[in-house]
Amino acid sequence: MQKNLVIVESPAKAKTIEKFLGKDFKVCSSYGHIRDLAKKGIGIDVENGFKPAYEVAAEKTKLVSDLKKMSQQAESVWLASDEDREGEAIAWHLTQVLDLPVEQTKRIVFHEITKQAILEAIKAPRTVDMNLVNAQQARRVLDRLVGFELSPVLWKKVKPALSAGRVQSVAVKLLVEREREIIDFKGGEFYRITARFVAEDGKTFKAELDRKFNTKAEAVKFLEGLVGAEFRVESVESKPAEKFPAAPFTTSTLQQEAGRKLSMSVAQTMSVAQKLYENGFITYMRTDSVNLSQQALAAAKEAVVNLYGEEYHQWRAYKTKSKGAQEAHEAIRPSYLDKQSIDGTTAEKRLYELIWKRTVASQMASAKIDKTIVTINISGHEEHFVAVGEQLRFEGFMKLYSESVEEESEGESAVLPVVGVGHTLVNKDVVATQKYTPQPYRYSEALLVKKLEELGIGRPSTYAPTISTIINRGYVVKQNKEGVKRSYTTITLSKGKLSEKGHNEVVGKEKGKLSPTDIGMLVNDYLQEQFPDILDYNFTATVEKEFDLIAEGKEGWTEMIGEFYGDFHKTVENALGSQIKQNSSVRQLGVDPVSGLPVSARIGRYGPMVQIGGEDGDKARFASLKKDQLIATITLEEALALFVLPRNLGTYKGEEVSVGIGKYGPYVRHGASFVSMPKGDDPYTVTIERACELIDQKEEKAKVAKEPIKRFDGVDDLVILSGIYGPYIQCAGKNYRIPKGKDPQTLTIEECRAIVAKSKK
Repeated sequence: MQKNLVIVESPAKAKTIEKFLGKDFKVCSSYGHIRDLAKKGIGIDVENGFKPAYEVAAEKTKLVSDLKKMSQQAESVWLASDEDREGEAIAWHLTQVLDLPVEQTKRIVFHEITKQAILEAIKAPRTVDMNLVNAQQARRVLDRLVGFELSPVLWKKVKPALSAGRVQSVAVKLLVEREREIIDFKGGEFYRITARFVAEDGKTFKAELDRKFNTKAEAVKFLEGLVGAEFRVESVESKPAEKFPAAPFTTSTLQQEAGRKLSMSVAQTMSVAQKLYENGFITYMRTDSVNLSQQALAAAKEAVVNLYGEEYHQWRAYKTKSKGAQEAHEAIRPSYLDKQSIDGTTAEKRLYELIWKRTVASQMASAKIDKTIVTINISGHEEHFVAVGEQLRFEGFMKLYSESVEEESEGESAVLPVVGVGHTLVNKDVVATQKYTPQPYRYSEALLVKKLEELGIGRPSTYAPTISTIINRGYVVKQNKEGVKRSYTTITLSKGKLSEKGHNEVVGKEKGKLSPTDIGMLVNDYLQEQFPDILDYNFTATVEKEFDLIAEGKEGWTEMIGEFYGDFHKTVENALGSQIKQNSSVRQLGVDPVSGLPVSARIGRYGPMVQIGGEDGDKARFASLKKDQLIATITLEEALALFVLPRNLGTYKGEEVSVGIGKYGPYVRHGASFVSMPKGDDPYTVTIERACELIDQKEEKAKVAKEPIKRFDGVDDLVILSGIYGPYIQCAGKNYRIPKGKDPQTLTIEECRAIVAKSKK
């Protein structure tokens, strides 16, 4: 009989904690959620106060049975699931399925898996906080109601097999709005003027004109007016400035910085952070708080002083700015700040190092900077050249860590030479550079998380699953874009003469940016039209605040759901009864010059497509869009180019070879047989040589598959073969499945005959 049973969420966490507790404690894992809303039907009794119908997942039945036996045999049961609302709900679900009295069962939480934290938690147990449980129940029930009632509307009105969700749909809306801004963007051009000057000490520095010109003619006229002009220092303004370190990590800032510095996705960041937490390396990774404990502050001071000296340390207390922070405990920090590195995978080491540096840097002195602004007068002109310089006097925290920025600014700052007011400067040259207004940028995962947090949408535990869901549902793609070449001109004034030069630059290059798909845009437009409240940013943020009120015990969860559901259900019924505009999702592109038939783009049964004809009873031709094409932006020329498939590449081994795109993706056709094209091969550009290589590979695989796995001496009517569904027995021309657990290599003739005989029965 075990004296104490401790139940945690993950087996890795269980192993770590069991080391710290003595022989009187057994630590087991619930492997995450133990039960959830019933999958069959809505899983909520709407008529009776929105009572949830919970069920234990089939794969968890044995686990629940084992935990129940152990809990009945133990003197005390301690529920030690994670410290957020989701963890609190898991603890409550455990009390329900294990028949534990909620008011008497011990509930413990800890922000880090260290011996001290675990032992302190054991000293001060509490009971399950039903306010936190109800806040989580409210979120789960509301999200199920929205998803369950909205999805059938989409099936009927837009396209089968679609789904919608409260937070996910709002995240898609953000991406769709940004994509439409990019589509509608009408960029302009301008000319930026920079000059190089020589100071009295012979040092060269750069300055920029405080005006930009809209046309080349204006820029040239200005440069011509500089011939013979004098350049004199009008003012020099120097002032000390400070740069301050960023606060320790919260969930969202860790996701953002890991995305920028380590190129990690939000889901990958959380997965790696979870492992670091479970192994006792960092504190809990779902938090809104930037607070550090007194113990952590003291440890950070020791680390800074040991590494850099006393002058680099500065005691700092950060306060959480986000409203309704549900995890007001500690920021994400290393459990032991004297540990600069850890053993683990490359990703774990890199993320740990990032967390360690950010934590220690937050307790370091600010960087001291001298900022200098030199204004240069131009004789005969109202405009001025302005040079901005920065000189780092004291590195402070920047010696260890600097926060990165996603969208880098174009401005330059350098150390300026000493110049005095009234000094005449020698001009080396002046350059007018043609520039283009940058289009709005697409969101990366990190920037989307930042935007959701700014709008008050979602909480630390929801960012990663939200982004994963919208990508998995096919509403959004995360992709890289190569960029395109663009030409620009520079006009240089040097020694009184103008010269012009053409240049090339690559623009529009993107890495890991999120773009809505055609189906994502279509679903967004329909939901925006029929359910504007659900997609309203303020509404979604207000719902989060109501969850916070429930968590604080200031609002009843069923009342909150009731207020929402009445109006929402009526809107759903109205949407089901309304008529969707015919052809609202079809975009007319023009006329095919060969056939004279109309060309259009729309969502088809297998995704986005273009078609020629089909409107007046004539037979239509169809082609699928490429992955980087959108219905909203595809041109007539691009659409017509899609109809080059199927392409005839030539002949191989006396059979015709062609490529095309079918129901299951791109393929190579060789005579009557088909070969699927792997990722990376483009049917529009693939060569005959590559197609032949794929044909040979398939034939080689087929040969290997035909070779028997096993033959039996003296037996001609029975053999073990390899098929597309695995090994099987062939006996007298008929095929028989090999039972699970049987190794085809070790089967005897008697065992094979027994399998055949049993299968016949």
